[in-house]
Amino acid sequence: MIIQIERVYETDKTSSATRFLVDRLWPRGIKTGGIEMTAWLKDVAPSNELRKWFNHDPAKWKTFQSRYFAELDEKPDSLAPLFEACKKGPVVLLFGARDKEHNQAVALKKYLEAHKGKTARRQPD
Repeated sequence: MIIQIERVYETDKTSSATRFLVDRLWPRGIKTGGIEMTAWLKDVAPSNELRKWFNHDPAKWKTFQSRYFAELDEKPDSLAPLFEACKKGPVVLLFGARDKEHNQAVALKKYLEAHKGKTARRQPD
Protein backbone atom coordinates (compact mmCIF):
# COMPACT_ATOMS: atom_id res chain seq x y z
CA MET A 1 0.00 0.00 0.00
CA ILE A 2 1.66 3.19 -1.19
CA ILE A 3 0.01 6.39 0.01
CA GLN A 4 1.52 9.78 -0.62
CA ILE A 5 0.41 13.18 0.58
CA GLU A 6 0.59 16.33 -1.52
CA ARG A 7 -0.54 19.88 -1.01
CA VAL A 8 -2.79 20.87 -3.94
CA TYR A 9 -0.74 24.01 -4.53
CA GLU A 10 2.51 22.03 -4.86
CA THR A 11 1.34 18.80 -6.46
CA ASP A 12 3.22 16.67 -8.98
CA LYS A 13 0.79 16.55 -11.89
CA THR A 14 2.92 14.02 -13.75
CA SER A 15 2.29 11.29 -11.18
CA SER A 16 0.36 8.25 -12.39
CA ALA A 17 -1.07 7.62 -8.92
CA THR A 18 -4.79 7.70 -8.20
CA ARG A 19 -5.43 11.12 -6.68
CA PHE A 20 -8.12 12.11 -4.18
CA LEU A 21 -8.88 15.51 -2.69
CA VAL A 22 -9.65 14.84 0.99
CA ASP A 23 -10.67 18.33 2.14
CA ARG A 24 -14.22 19.21 3.18
CA LEU A 25 -13.91 22.63 1.48
CA TRP A 26 -12.63 23.36 -2.02
CA PRO A 27 -9.09 24.83 -1.83
CA ARG A 28 -8.95 28.63 -2.03
CA GLY A 29 -7.69 30.16 -5.22
CA ILE A 30 -8.13 27.04 -7.36
CA LYS A 31 -10.82 26.97 -10.01
CA THR A 32 -13.24 24.07 -10.02
CA GLY A 33 -11.69 21.51 -12.32
CA GLY A 34 -8.24 22.95 -11.69
CA ILE A 35 -7.02 19.88 -9.83
CA GLU A 36 -6.08 16.67 -11.61
CA MET A 37 -7.75 14.03 -9.47
CA THR A 38 -9.91 10.95 -9.55
CA ALA A 39 -12.44 12.20 -7.01
CA TRP A 40 -13.16 14.74 -4.29
CA LEU A 41 -13.96 12.71 -1.17
CA LYS A 42 -15.59 15.28 1.10
CA ASP A 43 -17.09 12.54 3.26
CA VAL A 44 -13.69 11.29 4.43
CA ALA A 45 -12.72 14.77 5.60
CA PRO A 46 -13.24 15.74 9.24
CA SER A 47 -16.67 17.10 10.14
CA ASN A 48 -17.07 20.87 10.04
CA GLU A 49 -17.25 20.91 13.83
CA LEU A 50 -13.99 18.98 14.23
CA ARG A 51 -12.27 20.96 11.49
CA LYS A 52 -13.18 24.28 13.11
CA TRP A 53 -12.23 23.07 16.59
CA PHE A 54 -8.81 21.83 15.45
CA ASN A 55 -7.97 24.91 13.35
CA HIS A 56 -4.55 23.34 12.58
CA ASP A 57 -3.36 23.91 16.14
CA PRO A 58 -0.41 21.54 16.73
CA ALA A 59 -1.25 21.47 20.45
CA LYS A 60 -4.58 19.78 19.56
CA TRP A 61 -3.03 17.27 17.10
CA LYS A 62 -3.28 14.08 19.20
CA THR A 63 -6.85 14.79 20.26
CA PHE A 64 -7.77 15.77 16.70
CA GLN A 65 -6.47 12.44 15.38
CA SER A 66 -8.43 10.46 17.98
CA ARG A 67 -11.64 12.31 17.21
CA TYR A 68 -11.08 12.10 13.46
CA PHE A 69 -10.39 8.37 13.61
CA ALA A 70 -13.62 7.91 15.57
CA GLU A 71 -15.48 9.78 12.81
CA LEU A 72 -13.87 7.57 10.16
CA ASP A 73 -14.85 4.44 12.10
CA GLU A 74 -18.48 5.60 11.85
CA LYS A 75 -18.45 5.91 8.05
CA PRO A 76 -16.54 2.95 6.58
CA ASP A 77 -18.39 3.08 3.25
CA SER A 78 -16.91 6.51 2.49
CA LEU A 79 -13.43 4.95 2.72
CA ALA A 80 -14.17 2.26 0.11
CA PRO A 81 -12.79 4.24 -2.86
CA LEU A 82 -9.51 4.75 -1.02
CA PHE A 83 -9.11 1.11 0.00
CA GLU A 84 -9.98 -0.06 -3.52
CA ALA A 85 -7.52 2.36 -5.13
CA CYS A 86 -4.78 1.28 -2.69
CA LYS A 87 -5.20 -2.31 -3.86
CA LYS A 88 -4.55 -1.25 -7.46
CA GLY A 89 -1.55 1.02 -7.02
CA PRO A 90 -0.19 4.22 -5.50
CA VAL A 91 -2.63 6.75 -4.05
CA VAL A 92 -2.13 10.46 -3.45
CA LEU A 93 -4.14 12.27 -0.79
CA LEU A 94 -4.46 15.93 -1.78
CA PHE A 95 -5.02 18.67 0.81
CA GLY A 96 -5.00 22.45 0.88
CA ALA A 97 -3.76 23.31 4.38
CA ARG A 98 -0.53 25.25 4.81
CA ASP A 99 0.64 23.03 7.68
CA LYS A 100 2.15 19.96 6.03
CA GLU A 101 2.54 18.01 9.28
CA HIS A 102 -0.75 18.62 11.08
CA ASN A 103 -3.64 18.15 8.65
CA GLN A 104 -6.35 15.63 7.84
CA ALA A 105 -4.39 14.04 4.97
CA VAL A 106 -1.53 13.12 7.31
CA ALA A 107 -4.01 11.67 9.81
CA LEU A 108 -5.99 9.89 7.08
CA LYS A 109 -2.84 8.25 5.72
CA LYS A 110 -2.03 6.98 9.22
CA TYR A 111 -5.59 5.64 9.57
CA LEU A 112 -5.56 3.91 6.17
CA GLU A 113 -2.20 2.28 6.82
CA ALA A 114 -3.43 1.01 10.20
CA HIS A 115 -6.56 -0.44 8.58
CA LYS A 116 -5.03 -1.80 5.37
CA GLY A 117 -6.75 -4.83 3.97
CA LYS A 118 -10.16 -3.70 5.17
CA THR A 119 -12.99 -2.90 2.83
CA ALA A 120 -16.23 -1.03 3.37
CA ARG A 121 -18.76 -2.99 5.35
CA ARG A 122 -22.05 -3.59 3.67
CA GLN A 123 -25.15 -2.13 5.23
CA PRO A 124 -28.04 -4.59 5.63
CA ASP A 125 -30.81 -4.24 3.03
